Amino acid sequence: MATTSAMQGCRHPECDANVIGGPGHEVLVMLSDKWVTLIVSALAGGPRRHSELARTVHGATRKMLTQTLRKLERNGLVTRTVTPSVPPRVDYELTRLGRSLLPHQRALKSWAESNIETIYAARERYDAGQ
Repeated sequence: MATTSAMQGCRHPECDANVIGGPGHEVLVMLSDKWVTLIVSALAGGPRRHSELARTVHGATRKMLTQTLRKLERNGLVTRTVTPSVPPRVDYELTRLGRSLLPHQRALKSWAESNIETIYAARERYDAGQ
């Protein structure tokens, strides 16, 4: 019985994940955004209001925070819940898909922390040779 790969079922014309602009590349670009990384980490502990995220994600302007939250919502990583009140309460929370990203994000952070001295040494060797 023949199997169909995810790429064969892709709706985009450039479905090779190794092609710049392909779906794999598109997702990696979105996930590598520093604000995405920081917001996903901030939401790891549970739902947060916009103002809580603004205090937690240092350096992000309110506009950048809003744009990034919309991008995460659009991509299915975050849900936005509005509770009718005066003023309205808006909470952001990771979806199941968003939570599934956390172990990968943590693994990458751990790798970076474990290898930072080696990376600094490589930079120094490279810079000395230039």
